[in-house]
Amino acid sequence: MIEHVSTKAINALKTINVSQTEKSPSTSEITKSFGEYLNNALNDVSALEADVHKKNDLYLAGQVDATEVLIAASQSQLSLQLTSEIRNKVVAAYQEIMRIQI
Repeated sequence: MIEHVSTKAINALKTINVSQTEKSPSTSEITKSFGEYLNNALNDVSALEADVHKKNDLYLAGQVDATEVLIAASQSQLSLQLTSEIRNKVVAAYQEIMRIQI
């Protein structure tokens, strides 16, 4: 999952990165690209959770091995923990910015 996220991060940075000969992207373009990246990452977390539920149902029907269910559950748990920690860091950064006196 970490490799999957880092690959997406690199692709998102490639879309933001512009050579010096071209005009630099506007702030709204960068924000839109970053927003799309976050939306895709959250959709991936949601897809992992749905996969766990599907594999759990297949396990109950006797079509999937228990190890596959455990692996899918672990991947889903790790991605949710990563998402929660990223949210915590963003909230902490926002609170720090709000404490800055102008």
